[in-house]
Amino acid sequence: MDKVRIKLVRPGSLAPTYGSDLAAGADIYADIDEEMTISPHSTVIVPSGFCIEIPEGYAGLVCARSGLSAKRGLAPANKVGVIDSDYRGEVCVSLHNHGTEPAVVAPHERIAQLVIVPVLTPAFEIAESLTSTERGTGGFGSTGTK
Repeated sequence: MDKVRIKLVRPGSLAPTYGSDLAAGADIYADIDEEMTISPHSTVIVPSGFCIEIPEGYAGLVCARSGLSAKRGLAPANKVGVIDSDYRGEVCVSLHNHGTEPAVVAPHERIAQLVIVPVLTPAFEIAESLTSTERGTGGFGSTGTK
């Protein structure tokens, strides 16, 4: 895949951009006219200003920007948002403030990153049993106890 079609929603909206030649994720910008304050432990929906045509067989993942989340406590509320290939509406980011102080998002600030990945959609088959493994049914933290 060489290109993915996007449509800018408003005059002045920004398309996603890659920060370097080998970046996996393209930066998504806040398409807002004035600063937006996010209260501690609150979530707001931030528009991106673009719609996207993800090709069939792929999905767009809306992921945190590491600097924004580590330094300011701002990250997508759902951790990773999924844009299905049949969605044509504006991409929005549900940005959550994990901090204890209000956080300000500026117009056109980079708020998340978009990673486009292939998707497998296998059929699910009901089975009476599954193959056994050394781990078996060991759940949360079970592989780190030795």
